[in-house]
Amino acid sequence: MKHILTTLVALTLFISCSNDKQAPQKTDYTAENEKEITDYIAKNKLIAQRSDSGLYYVINEPGTGTQPTATSNVTVAYKGYYTNGNIFDQSKAEGISFGLNQVIKGWTEGIPYFKTGGSGILLIPSHLGYGSYDYSGIPGGSVLVFDVKLISVN
Repeated sequence: MKHILTTLVALTLFISCSNDKQAPQKTDYTAENEKEITDYIAKNKLIAQRSDSGLYYVINEPGTGTQPTATSNVTVAYKGYYTNGNIFDQSKAEGISFGLNQVIKGWTEGIPYFKTGGSGILLIPSHLGYGSYDYSGIPGGSVLVFDVKLISVN
């Protein structure tokens, strides 16, 4: 009986350990991203605002036209890069059009800070970007920097 009990305990432990192939744990990069962004702002002598969500934005030109909402369809020209300057994406000069409710949270929140014709910088912590997992070549936990120009609210 003792042998059977020992075997069952060992088997239970073995099975529970072998079934431990869950998705990788989500990592919280909030503090790390905050430091990376504030260091970038200081190094580049930017005057940035911080929203309650942790998004930082710089308004170079506020624009004079229509101001979009979080559900607007907009046309934006942009360049996306990391704080080390490496570019990961860029639009053509004429920009691209999309619904602000169809993009990362940092864009949904950040683009409405500008009016048509406005431009600036969005500094997006990972929880407002692609999170803690790799996405289309962008490493999980990455701070994303975007130079943006709001061409139109469609």
